[in-house]
Formats: sequence, C-alpha cells, structure tokens
Amino acid sequence: MNIGEASKSSGISAKMIRYYEGIGLIGPAVRTDSGYRVYNDQDLHTLRFVRRARDLGFSVEQMNELLALWKDRSRASADVKRIALGHVEELERKAKALREMADTLKHLANNCHGDGRPDCPILEDLGRSH
Repeated sequence: MNIGEASKSSGISAKMIRYYEGIGLIGPAVRTDSGYRVYNDQDLHTLRFVRRARDLGFSVEQMNELLALWKDRSRASADVKRIALGHVEELERKAKALREMADTLKHLANNCHGDGRPDCPILEDLGRSH
C-alpha cells in the first residue's frame, strides 16, 4: 500500500510517517522504481504501535525504546514496565501541575469582580514578579 493508504489505515498522517522514517523511529519504506513508498502489513502493525504509544503520550525516545523491546523476543517484561511506570510518574507530575494552575486561575477569577472597573486581580497577579 502507498503512504496515503498507510496513513489512513494507521491513523498517522503521511507527513508524520515521513518524519518518523526520517528520524529513524521506523525503518525506511520499500520504494518502487519511481520512488514511491510502499508499506506492507508488518509496517502497518509498527505504525499502529507507534500511534497507540503516541496516544498514550510517550515521547519519541520512549517510543524508540518500546519499539526495540517489542521487536526483541528475548526482552524482559520488567524493562517495558520500567518505561511505562516512569511515564506514569511523568504524567502524574504534569497532571498535578495542571491542577495547581487551574486552582490558581479559579481563585484569581473568583476574586475578579468581572465588571466595568479596571482593577483585575488576574492581571495584577500576572504582572507580579514571582
């Protein structure tokens, strides 16, 4: 199948497929005599793996590690688990930071009169050196 069909089937844009190939995350596609990329079922399976890993928020570096482990039949599941749990910690840190930002903004918005007056605690807070 061509890159457009691979894109449609995997849910990854053709541009991202070319990017992933360019950075070595996925192997280079077989090319026709005229230079068009051709993808087989194994390539599609790999692209779907990458798509799912991306949907779960793994970085390109982490996806590269996971792909290597996925292809290595002698791998230890502990290696995969270590990457996954490290990513969970990272996601939880980010979620905590987002909750704190939301709480701060809610507090500032609750203290803003939201009327025609110019004073605004939201802008005052943004203008302060923290």
